[in-house]
Amino acid sequence: MLHTRLGIAAVTAVLIAAITVADAPASVTGGPTGVPSSAAAPALPAVVSIRIIGHSVRGRPIRAYELGVRGAGSTVVALGSMHGNEQDGSVLISRLINGSPITGAHLWVIPRDNPDGFLRNVRHNARGVDLNRNFPARWTRVTGYYDSGPRPSSEPETRALKRFLNQVNPGHVVTFHSPLRGIDVYGAKDRPFARRLSVGLKLPTRSFDCSGSCHGTLTQWFNRSHQGACVTVEFGSDPSRRYLNVRAPRGFLRAIGGTR
Repeated sequence: MLHTRLGIAAVTAVLIAAITVADAPASVTGGPTGVPSSAAAPALPAVVSIRIIGHSVRGRPIRAYELGVRGAGSTVVALGSMHGNEQDGSVLISRLINGSPITGAHLWVIPRDNPDGFLRNVRHNARGVDLNRNFPARWTRVTGYYDSGPRPSSEPETRALKRFLNQVNPGHVVTFHSPLRGIDVYGAKDRPFARRLSVGLKLPTRSFDCSGSCHGTLTQWFNRSHQGACVTVEFGSDPSRRYLNVRAPRGFLRAIGGTR
């Protein structure tokens, strides 16, 4: 997709352009689970509904897009960019949003779960917190690169994701990261699902034991507090444009039982 020679500024510009249509403002009404939502935009035939699940530190909306067919298997939630400088997942999700209708699966996708960090192309949110260390499972106060925030769920982005996942109660959550290249099976709650992702996304299964630096992660919190399973997907350092725009979206849909 976006090669390193393009530079950070060019990478961010292309990614923002890729999801501009999908992330355009919409009129908001009350959602069925108490989360504000809007009707699907006519220009997005794949989108069933749109919800604003919360706002970032800087007040930017965090939008979730419902795709597929309700009742078609267990619900899957995919998160594109918890770390704002890891944006490949947002490209994959933008292809799901901007394509034709999806059948055989039901999913919610969030292109930018850290919109402030995404727009600045930095890991942390606007308060310098690593959102993937801010969840209330094995939380430990950490400063520096893995800044955990002053307390569990201190950040509005974390609270928005928790509230949304508690309401939707998905069977699986897939959170996209980079650049370690692999499907994390360390302490995996659903290895068959991880293997399907491995096959679909053409990524190896690997055990990412980050030892003392992994406290308060989304995966830890969701796997402890829900019956469903959360899986971390790590893209490589420089995936091709064709991979992120064609092969990966198609393989991801196949892994969750969907097609278009």
